[in-house]
Amino acid sequence: MIEQDQDLEDLLTELGSDVGTTLATSPPVTEADDPNAEDIPGQGSAKWLKIPRVVAVVADLKNSTALGTGKHDTSTARAYKASVEGAVKVFNRFEADFIDIQGDGGFGLFWGDKAFERALCAGVTVRTFSDTLVDKLEKKWGSAGGPETGFKIGIAVGRVLVKNLGTPRNQEEQEAVWAGKPVNYATKCAQSADRHQIVIAGSVWDHFQNNDYVAYSCPCTGISPSLWSDITIDRLGEDDERFGRLTNSGWCTTCGPEFCSAIMAGNRKRDIPGNLRNDLQKTQMKEAIAARAQQARQNRAWLNTVR
Repeated sequence: MIEQDQDLEDLLTELGSDVGTTLATSPPVTEADDPNAEDIPGQGSAKWLKIPRVVAVVADLKNSTALGTGKHDTSTARAYKASVEGAVKVFNRFEADFIDIQGDGGFGLFWGDKAFERALCAGVTVRTFSDTLVDKLEKKWGSAGGPETGFKIGIAVGRVLVKNLGTPRNQEEQEAVWAGKPVNYATKCAQSADRHQIVIAGSVWDHFQNNDYVAYSCPCTGISPSLWSDITIDRLGEDDERFGRLTNSGWCTTCGPEFCSAIMAGNRKRDIPGNLRNDLQKTQMKEAIAARAQQARQNRAWLNTVR
């Protein structure tokens, strides 16, 4: 506790000195495509870990701060426990490489083998669980007068620098800091969604646009390219990633397990009529600026492969 004016002055002077020293020193950076979470450098190390491609899935519970309105504390606690633990269980089931809980939700990070596929399947599963969660809450306490809730899911991809930061020599006051776009962008994607919706950033759609198990709906409702719709994620500013896609759909009760297994196995092709493939291409080219942004991302990806 700061008890005297001099203590405050000393603290501010120390903080300024710490910033100057940190900015004057270039930290070593180690790159790894598929590290273990245990490889994240600790507070005592100057090193940072660079992971070139991380897919972030953020699950954000709508109106979570109003969940306890008019309810006993134990009811609020149970609602939070059911929602947060459900999302975390999904991330675990799809082998997220890192999971962080943030109040009313959290995020899972995926890298290495089938990172995109594990991340998407986790996101769709949280979306499906969202229906179950709301149904159970309403059956328990009724919907009249209660907040409209349910998970909003955002998915984004990019490189990160990571290390544990916090109080030196006190691991309980240290946490992994993910410097880069994925978590931030996935959060903004989730914030752009409504409950029971998934919003994915541009590069995530680039990865899946030719995957028939993702791009087209299942036969139960009639195979259609309208499963996803265009969305401009204004929260991402002028970044090309703002040209994303949105879906309201979770797993089909009939085809869901089959589709999930196919995606996780790396399968990409189904028997899709040619006219529907043409329809999907037309929707992708709906806005010329979105098409140019998509091409720019593909060009950058190609350049990275030949460097």
